Amino acid sequence: MPAHVPEPAPTPASAPSPADAGPLDRERAHLAASRTALRAMRADVEALDLRDVTANWVNAQILERQMAERVKALADLSDTPLFFGRLDYLHAPGAEGAEGAEGEVFYVGRRHVHDADGDPMVIDWRAPVSQPFYRASRKDPMDIALRRRFGYTGGDLTAYEDEHLSDPTEGAVTSKLLQQEIERPRVGPMRDIVATIQPEQDEIVRSGLSGSVCVQGGPGTGKTAVGLHRVAYLLYAHRERLARTGTLVVGPNRSFLHYIEQVLPALGELAVGQATVDDLVAHVEVRGTDDARAALVKGDARMAEVLRRALYAHVTMPTEPVVVVRGSRHWRVPAYELEEIVRQLLDRDIRYGAAREALPQRVAHAVLVRMERAGEAPDDRVQDTVARNSAVKAAVKTVWPAVDPAKLVLRLLADPDFLAEHAAGLLDEDEQKAVLWTKPARSVRSAKWSAADAVLIDEATDLIRRTPSLGHVVLDEAQDLSPMQYRAVGRRCTTGSATVLGDLAQGTTPWATRSWQEALAHLGKREAVVEELTAGFRVPTDVIAYASRLLPHIAPGLKPVASIRDNPGFFEVRPITGSGEVVSACRELLGHEGSVGLIAADARVPELARELTAAGLGHVAPGQETTYDTRLTLVPASLAKGLEYDYVVLDEPRAVVDAEPDERTGLRRLYVALTRAVSGLIVTHAAPLPEQLLN
Repeated sequence: MPAHVPEPAPTPASAPSPADAGPLDRERAHLAASRTALRAMRADVEALDLRDVTANWVNAQILERQMAERVKALADLSDTPLFFGRLDYLHAPGAEGAEGAEGEVFYVGRRHVHDADGDPMVIDWRAPVSQPFYRASRKDPMDIALRRRFGYTGGDLTAYEDEHLSDPTEGAVTSKLLQQEIERPRVGPMRDIVATIQPEQDEIVRSGLSGSVCVQGGPGTGKTAVGLHRVAYLLYAHRERLARTGTLVVGPNRSFLHYIEQVLPALGELAVGQATVDDLVAHVEVRGTDDARAALVKGDARMAEVLRRALYAHVTMPTEPVVVVRGSRHWRVPAYELEEIVRQLLDRDIRYGAAREALPQRVAHAVLVRMERAGEAPDDRVQDTVARNSAVKAAVKTVWPAVDPAKLVLRLLADPDFLAEHAAGLLDEDEQKAVLWTKPARSVRSAKWSAADAVLIDEATDLIRRTPSLGHVVLDEAQDLSPMQYRAVGRRCTTGSATVLGDLAQGTTPWATRSWQEALAHLGKREAVVEELTAGFRVPTDVIAYASRLLPHIAPGLKPVASIRDNPGFFEVRPITGSGEVVSACRELLGHEGSVGLIAADARVPELARELTAAGLGHVAPGQETTYDTRLTLVPASLAKGLEYDYVVLDEPRAVVDAEPDERTGLRRLYVALTRAVSGLIVTHAAPLPEQLLN
């Protein structure tokens, strides 16, 4: 696979004619023409006059918003290559083997670009015709004669690399441009991987909307990028449907969401929501915290049944008849018939609130049956009037009272007898004591709710009224969710599909996922296909090999990641005697191109911040990388998950382990911290290293 690195490009005045130009000059000319065409497409949208095409001001506003989003999606980002590959087909797509069917050339890029006649100049990477760029091989060339990759410096096309898939004499060679793109320094937020998607990743990206997928992937395997690119693909393939139902990316924290927030816009997708689980269940203000034991019990799936029992305990069987007075007539529905209506609603297993709304109509229907038997001819308006009758409303209030979900949870957590009644056979006495508040709150507003309490309220809310479902949800870093949190996310995609992303070895919560089958059951996606990514693209060989020493202790059955990078990276374990040596290590790595992360146990972060400031090294917190002009981020170990830096200084591994409630969780946290580096890692320590790293 020959790579071509050209001489400096000629100035416009001396540029050769298309007939005389070399391959690189012709590709540059196509890039310039494509950018011109994209600007023309944007100008055409901006020039549209919408005043006479809408029926009313509401439609006009909707259309104007859609046009504004379209204009934004057509932005030409100067530092983002418009296309990154080219496919030369042997035959016209769909006409392979047809006599006289000449091949076509397609440029593969982040979005579709066409000229003034509507002919494509760049094909969207998600289009079927682009698939061979990711899947074709010499074993299965997929009717491709030549695959060309392009190399860029900034936004300038500076190199190309050809792979002749139909030539049996050309041996397989690792793509240098592909390796360079994978290993390119990464300052700022996460980038898309659209130019470097591998065949096993592409299979997941292009899996259908109807099915859910769970991706188990170790550090550096690209699972997050795969999930985001799958959203982009689904929006391309099912845009109309997902425009109605919506899509959502759920991440572990705000820092992580900020880190990934530019990936989808770079691919032209602007309408995907982002949230944490805490955002989804924000029914109350969270001001309190739980100890590990309480959080573990509150996050257990058994709490869903406790809540269901407590809610439906409010339903009581009627003991008195309902008498409806209309004019001079009295219509009586006896208690036994009312009880039958109530039991029928309970047997239907519909939401508590929906059944409560149906009850007065059921009672009114019973009254109408009596009216018809008496020779009257009541219509639907009469039934609605009867349903609003004061006697019917009073009966419904007694039999099926309204319940506030927050008040229900408040009573469960504050009233030992109420909890014991509905947790019988589910939670033992010690578990009940663990979740009970020591200082019960008097009201919902004054309560110091914890994050786990908010999830319980969300569960209770869904028992009362159905949570709206989205078309597709991506759940990242899923291994850290509790069963009740899985249920909360699952409620948001009951009629849609999900992409679940995670690594069992990186679970750092007391309730961390033990198996994906169990997690998918809680999510309501038992049928999801579990895929495993084991090829490491981002973490250097020496770094992942060192971190993998922990795997037998934290996830014995898991395969270690195998780095496929040519560059082994920089790795050093450095004993230190003074605190200034950590700062020196940071200064040393800042001498290289790219971002630097100093990762430390949370308790050590304030001290390290003071030392960096005293040494004149500016730094930011995770999520602030694009706010300030600095390449150094000081990262608490608890926030490191999902983030990546070109170079990392890991401070005191023993402190990272000791900060967690148990050693296994601590070793998992350490595994996460060790695998954040893309190009190099320095481990500094004054205290002895954990013995699991010494094997």
